[in-house]
Amino acid sequence: LGVEQPIYSTRAHVFQIDPSTKKNWLPTSKHAVTVSFFYDSTRNVYRIISLDGTKAIINSTISPNMTFTKTSQKFGQWADSRANTVYGLGFSTEHHLAKFAEKFAEYKEAARQAKEKSQDGKMELANSPSQESPAGELASPLTPMTPPTMENINGTDEACEITPEPRCEPSHNALSFTHSPTMTKHWEAELAALKGNNAKLTTALLESTANVKQWKQQLSAYQEEAERLHKRVTELECQSTQIPVIKSQKTELNQTIEELENTLKAKEEEMEQLKDQVENTNELLEQRDSLSQKLHDTELHGRVLEEQLLGAEQRLEESQEEQENFKKSLRSLLELLDGKIFELTELRDSLAKLMEEGS
Repeated sequence: LGVEQPIYSTRAHVFQIDPSTKKNWLPTSKHAVTVSFFYDSTRNVYRIISLDGTKAIINSTISPNMTFTKTSQKFGQWADSRANTVYGLGFSTEHHLAKFAEKFAEYKEAARQAKEKSQDGKMELANSPSQESPAGELASPLTPMTPPTMENINGTDEACEITPEPRCEPSHNALSFTHSPTMTKHWEAELAALKGNNAKLTTALLESTANVKQWKQQLSAYQEEAERLHKRVTELECQSTQIPVIKSQKTELNQTIEELENTLKAKEEEMEQLKDQVENTNELLEQRDSLSQKLHDTELHGRVLEEQLLGAEQRLEESQEEQENFKKSLRSLLELLDGKIFELTELRDSLAKLMEEGS
C-alpha cells in the first residue's frame, strides 16, 4: 500500500470562516505555519494539510469543483464542502500567494484527471470514500470575502473542528451486503487511509526532529557569535585605556610650552639689557650676537614646539573622535548582543515548547 507524501510546502497564516456569521475570519494559528500539499498514491487523491503543533488545522481533500480565489495581494481562500467551512491563507509576499494558487490549480487538474480515469475504469471506486461527489461541492461559485489584516489577528489558537460526514451503519437486513467485494474494497481503502495518516504523522515527527537538530546548530552558532562579540568588547575596552595617556602627554606639552614662553620672555629682557651695553664694549657685542643666535634657536624651538602642540591637539581631536566612534560601536555591539540574547531566549522557549509538545 502507498502512503501520503508531501509534494509542496509553504508558510502562511491560517484562517477559517466564522460558522455563525459566515462573514468574519477566525485565525486558527497564532503565527505562520507550514501548509503542505500531500498526494495519496493509494487512493490517488490530493490533500491540503497544516498542523499547528500536533493539531490539524487544515485537512482538505482537493476536488475538481474546488476554486482557490485571490481576494487581495497576499490573501486567498477556498471552500471545502466536506468540512463545511471556508479556509483562508495569509501569505507574507505576493509571490508565495501566486505560487500556492499555481500549485492548487495544478493539483486540482490532476485530481480531475484521476477522477475521470477512475470513473472510466471501475464504477465502484466512484462510490468509495476517497472520491469527491459533485453533489457534495458548493453549487454556486465561491464568494470572495474581505481578507483579515495581519494587525487584527487576536492571537486565538482555537480552530474550528472538522465535522466528519455521517456514515451509515449496515443494518441486520444488509448483513450479506457487508461481505460483498465492494465493502471489502471499502474497508481496504479505509485501512489504507489510516496507514497514510500514520505515515503522515511519522513524517511530521521526523521533520520536527530534524528541526530540533537544526535549532541546536543555530544555538551553537549564536553562542560562538556571542563569545566573539564579548572578546571584541574586551579589546575595545583595552583600547579605551589609552585615552588617559594621551591626555597626560597633552598636559606635559602645555607645561613645556609655558616654560618656554617664560624662558623667551626672560631672554627678551636680557637682550634689552645687552642692547644698552652694546655701545660700550665689543664683548657685549659678541654676547649680543650669541644671545641673538640663542634667541633665534629658541624661536625655532618654540615654533617646533608649537607645531608639536598643534599635532598633539589634532591627535587629541582624532582620539576623541575615535573614542566617540568606539562608544557608538560599543553601543551597537551591546544592542546586537542584546538582540542575540533575545533570539537565544526565544529559541530556548521554542525548544522547551517543542519538547513539551513532543512529550
